[in-house]
Parts: sequence; structure tokens; C-alpha cells
Amino acid sequence: MTFKVQVGPQQIAIHQGQTVLLTEPDGQISWPSNHGLFFRDTRLISAWAIYANGEPWDLLNGGAVAHHAARIFLTNRAFLTEDGPIAPRTLGLTIGRHIEGGLHEDLDLTNNGQIPVRFNLELAIRADFADIFEVKGDHIVRRGRIITTWSDKRQVLRITYRNKDFGRAVIIHTADGGGEPTVTANGRLSFDIALKPGEAWHRCLIYDLEDGGKRKLAPRACAHTSPTSDHACKMTEWQRTVLKIETSNEEFYRCYSQGVQDMAALRLPLEGTDHMVFVPAAGLPWFVALFGRDTLIVSLQTMIVYPEFAKGALEVLGEYQATARDDYRDAEPGKILHELRYGELAHFKLIPHTPYYGTADATPLYLVALHAAWRATGERSLIERHLPNAEAALAWIDDYGDRDGDGFQEYQTRSTAGYENMGWKDSGDAVMYPDGTLVHGPKALCELQGYVYDAWLRMAEIYDELGNTRKAKRLRKKAAVLFKAFNEVFWDEASGFYAYALDGEKKKVLSVASNVGQCLWSGIIAPERAGAVVKRLMSPDMWSGWGIRTLSASHPAFNPYNYQTGAVWPHDNSLIALGMRRYGFAAEAAAIARDISGAASHFLLNQLPELYGGLQRDPTSFPVQYLGANVPQAWAAGTPFVLLQAILGLQQDAPRGKLYVDPALPDWMPDVTLIDLRLGRRRFDIRFWRDGKDTKFDVLKGHREAVEWQSILITEAKATEAGPAVTERGELRLASGE
Repeated sequence: MTFKVQVGPQQIAIHQGQTVLLTEPDGQISWPSNHGLFFRDTRLISAWAIYANGEPWDLLNGGAVAHHAARIFLTNRAFLTEDGPIAPRTLGLTIGRHIEGGLHEDLDLTNNGQIPVRFNLELAIRADFADIFEVKGDHIVRRGRIITTWSDKRQVLRITYRNKDFGRAVIIHTADGGGEPTVTANGRLSFDIALKPGEAWHRCLIYDLEDGGKRKLAPRACAHTSPTSDHACKMTEWQRTVLKIETSNEEFYRCYSQGVQDMAALRLPLEGTDHMVFVPAAGLPWFVALFGRDTLIVSLQTMIVYPEFAKGALEVLGEYQATARDDYRDAEPGKILHELRYGELAHFKLIPHTPYYGTADATPLYLVALHAAWRATGERSLIERHLPNAEAALAWIDDYGDRDGDGFQEYQTRSTAGYENMGWKDSGDAVMYPDGTLVHGPKALCELQGYVYDAWLRMAEIYDELGNTRKAKRLRKKAAVLFKAFNEVFWDEASGFYAYALDGEKKKVLSVASNVGQCLWSGIIAPERAGAVVKRLMSPDMWSGWGIRTLSASHPAFNPYNYQTGAVWPHDNSLIALGMRRYGFAAEAAAIARDISGAASHFLLNQLPELYGGLQRDPTSFPVQYLGANVPQAWAAGTPFVLLQAILGLQQDAPRGKLYVDPALPDWMPDVTLIDLRLGRRRFDIRFWRDGKDTKFDVLKGHREAVEWQSILITEAKATEAGPAVTERGELRLASGE
């Protein structure tokens, strides 16, 4: 039996859209804490407690029964009433909650005793309207005014916050459940309860949420025994439309299936140009928001599962693309945002997230995602519609991404509130020299060069499609120059590895980090050096057995429990595995896939967290949680999709009506069947199985002639003037090995 690891503190977290509820395991919200009911980056409810004649209740069991629904079972302690004492555990209280816009709360009481009971049920609710950044940082400043009103006639409690032109409100309706009406006393909602033996009492509390003048209505219908809301039905329907798998490896199947469920729950509805689109939220509980890098990488991860994420991300991120320089927000023309927030701090520009543009990688990743979405859907209109955004992004790479004109991408904040680091490892201590001291000045991370190289080649293929051969040729030439320069400047012959970064003086930062593995993914590594890179990444100081660490265990700054200097990130590993497969290292890619799949089996629900400890695996160990990891988290949820793509060598080419496969199933996963794999408007069912050391496949549903085996292994012999990721026809492909 696999030991199960709990991620994060004991709490219940449910969410839908931009509404999140965090409570204690007994359903209550203690004060002070970082729990509460959050809506659009503001905590509306900051305390929630329930009493029987002033006595608290005891928890029996409670938890989330779905991403958006929870049920908690409580029983009473002994307490006194006017009619005599009530024995403990004679009353049952069930709290049911589900979110769909607002929050619907069901209170169900049952008298399991043999005598009638009469008592007062009290509900204490407080609201502080704190900004989510201040809640997370445990530093809350009250700026405005809170007003509470109660309507006896309508049975409605309204709590309103106003600070100049910023407003939030929560409107709590106590729906009639029979019996005496609700009253308020001592700042609490009070219910008179009188129950005969075996009798039950029910009351609904309906929390509508307001952002300025806009109101999110809570569902009016109860969900007593199972979440059957419209939201639940839509989630179920969404899961039917995406890529599903069957495999005899139960471990990987559960990891994959949980990833699909997490993605369904993390769908974030946002206003597009003229309609609602869905993009993946970064993660629960603190990052239910629009991000640049996160959203784009997740869109790439889910391309074989649900390409509409990419289409939504391209639309919304394109809408917010910067058009002018704004140093406080680190904005520059053509740049793609990092993070958009809606809370009070952002509203009054006390933080730069309106949106904030402090990311160096989202802009080239926008181009990578545009190309991948076109290849997955075959929609020429997609690249035509977003071409102005793409060309603005290309201009930003030249004019602002390369800060000093040396041909490499560098970053450094211009903002007083900006981030020190703007790559995916964006913690303040993420980039350091081999002696552990921090790197300052404009930093040229290795993976940024790879992202740009990949983006230029992909855009060259897009220009080919649009008939602009002049621009296509120019981009391929630029890619070839970057490829040559990167492999000359970043390679360190003494260590046999690439530099993590160049510092502000263009000196190599030779700390051994996982970032170089993502250069395999982008294809910027010279083929003759790929073996050395893979061997270094799979060395004991980097490979923990639960995945590749972010930083070598031999580095003085290594800490297996630290965010980005020693922990293991599933999404990072998935991209590295795909890169290894691109250069022909199928066994190593499969080993990483098994690491991550095995780690998932130890977490509750087989749910991969954002990251976990970088401790060395041994026969009796299990992955150790990172305190504060988001779960569910979109990067982590998308990890099994990329691992599957790496194992099967899947390459979508919808514009030409082709789906290329180059399967190399490992012995631990002898078979897998893909169901509803999409290529443009076509759907395929394909079975793969091991036959000795070989892998074979059969198209069960769909056009057989559209599915072809094709190996596009990157080798030195295949390199052209535009770099090894380009085939003889000038097409970019995700290469895979035998």
C-alpha cells in the first residue's frame, strides 16, 4: 500500500472561477488566519464559526467532495439548555457548500437523541475585505470602511466595503427553511431550533458577491448529497471532450486522469475581445488569476489534450499586450504580461499588477504557443488574427529583450516594486554563482535564449504559411546566429556543461541547474553535446529519483526544501523529458516520467503538487511536501500530458492533415490507448503496445492515412544553417528518438 502524503496544512479548499473558499477541516474560518472566502483577489469573509448555545461543535469528518463542493459532518458537545442538559453526540450537523459564482451553504441539523431539544444555533460571520497579497503576507492594512446592515423583512445580511472608488460586498440570504425566522443578536445570525427525536432542520445561506456594481449570484438550489450543479455538469461534459487514455499501468493512468480533473477545475473564465474564453488559472489558493508564463506553458502542455486553452490564452494575453513603456509595471511595447490582479492594492496601484509585465519569457513563449496552436488546430485564421501581436512580440525581443544588443536576451527590473528574477525561477535567491552569492545586473538565463531560438524558427514556419518567405528567411538566419553564439558562449569546456546564465558583466554563471534541461526542449543545444547534458542532469546530485532537482545537491546553496534551489518541480521535469526525447534519449525521458508518476502515487488523489522536496529516493522513502505548494496547480496538472507526449513522440501537423508518432513505450508501461486525440477537427483512437523491445501502434478510429510514424531525431548530420531543429523543408518539428 502506497503511503499518502498530505500537501499543505489541514484545510478544505474549494473553488470555481475567481471564487475560492479556504476553511479549517471543520468548515470554520478561524481568526486570525489566511483562510476565508476570496473573490477577485479580495477576502470577503474572514471569520465563520457556528455554535449551539455558545458551545462549538466537534468534527467527525469533512472534506472537498469535488473541486467546487465540500461536506462537513459535526456533532455536539455537551451543553445546557433551558429544558435541561443535552448529551454529547446526540445532534448531527452537516454543512454542505458549493460554489458557482457565489457560495451556497446548507445547514442540516438532526436530533438523534430520544428527547426533544430546544436551543439557539448561532452563526458568527466577519468580513475584513483584505487584499489577497496582504492575507498571504500576513500584513493587513485597513484602508476603507465596512458597513453591515440586516433586513428582517428580506432576511438578508449585507456587508459592504468602500474605499473611495473601490468597493466589494457580500450579500447573505438566509433562505426560508421553515420555523422561526432568522434574527441578529450580538453580531451573530441566530436560529431558534426545536426538534423532536428523529426530526431534522434545514436552512440555506446564499452568499452573493459584488465587485463594484457587478454581482456574482450564488446558486439557489441545494446540493445535499452530491454536487449536481450546472458547473458540475459542465465540468463533466468538458472531461468527455478531452483526450482520454487507457493503460494497464494504473499508476500513470491515475496521475493522468487527476491531471484532467485538475485542469477542468482550474478553467478560468475571462472576458475575451467579444466573448468569454477559458484559460487555465495558475493554481490554488493564491494564484487563481491570469498569468503570462504559466498560462502559456500550460497551454503548451495541454495542446494534445485541449488546444482551446491555447486559443483563449492567445486572445486574452494579446488583448493585454503592452503598447507603451511603463517602468513601474516593467511594461514595454510588445511585451506579454506576467500577472493581472483585481484587488484593492492593484486598483490603487500600490502594487504594479495592473497588469505587471515583469517576465522575460512570456513574450517568446507567446510565439511558441501561437505556432503550436496552429499546428494542433490547422486554423490559418488563428495565425492571421494574432499576427499583429506576434510581430509586436518579435519587435520586443529585438528592442527590449536584448538589452545591450549582444544578441542574447537579458532582464533587469526598472520598477521600484519589480521582481529581481524574471525567468520561471523567479524567487529572489534563484540565480546564484557557484559559491552561493547572488547574481546581480542584467541576467541572460540559458533557457531564455532557447525560447527565443525556438520562437524564431516557429515564426519562420508561420511566415512560410503566409507566403512571406523574406521574413521567414530572415528569422532562420537570426536563429542560426543565436544557435552558434549560444553554443560558443554558454558552453563551458572545463565542466562539460552549459552556463546557467551570463551575469551583468557577461561572465558565465556556472552553477549546475535544471534550466539547461529546458534548452533541450527548445532545441538550442548542439547535438554533439546533448549526451553530456543528459548525463549531467541524470547524475546523482541532480537526479533525486523523484525527478531532477532545480539545483545540484553539491551546490552550497542547495536546500531540498527550498522553492527553487533544490526542490523538484514536475512541470520542469516534463519539459526536460520532452527535450531528452527530442535528442533521442528515450530511456532517460521514460525514467523521468516514471519518477514523476511514482511521486504522484504518494500524494492524495494522485494529485501532483506544484513542487516537492528534492530529497534522495531510497527503498523506504516517499516524496516530501514543500510547505506552501499550490495544489491543484496547472503546471503540475499538465505534467503527465507532456510525459505522455514524450513517450509516444506525438507531433501534430493539422495544416497538412498529419499526426506523426514515434512511440517508445518503456517496460513499466507496456500499453496505452489514446481516445479522442484531436488533430484539427478530426478525432483518433490509437492503441500502442510493446512487442519485445519495439513499440507498435494501430489506429482504431479515424483516418489511418493521417497517422504516420516519423522519427525526427536531432543529430549533427541533420543540422542546417538555421540550426538542428529545422528539417530539410524548413519545418520545425518536435523531434523524438527511437
